[in-house]
Amino acid sequence: MLNIFYGDMPDAVYNTAAYFKYDYEDEWIVDPFVKDMISDVDKSTVIDNGVIDSPVLGKIPPLGLSGGVKTLILVKFNPGKIFNASTCGDNCAKWLLKIGEKEERTVNLRHLMDFGHEPFTIRILNTNQIVHSMKELVPIAGEFV
Repeated sequence: MLNIFYGDMPDAVYNTAAYFKYDYEDEWIVDPFVKDMISDVDKSTVIDNGVIDSPVLGKIPPLGLSGGVKTLILVKFNPGKIFNASTCGDNCAKWLLKIGEKEERTVNLRHLMDFGHEPFTIRILNTNQIVHSMKELVPIAGEFV
């Protein structure tokens, strides 16, 4: 399940780009799930673990990926850490949900992310409530962001 804590969270990794720079592993980049995330969010193609083909930037290393994709990769491969997912745009929301469908993950949000119109399951840690739609999520999250 995806767990979200809204607002300031001292234990969360706030600077995900710096954390990614020193923590990512080459094999993460060629993981099929990660390749799909990179394709969807950054519209880029993974050539190998060190080269991504971006339609805007050309051939880039993994460090050239967007902040959102870097954060998603960290969330996927670091279950014991809590990352600031406010580095992600709304185009990352479905990927956070997909990660949460497979494994328990917690992220910190400092803004209201749009998780779309389809039903979902998210636990809001601030209140320990489980929500299944944006209609349920917005009033709760609005108290904290």
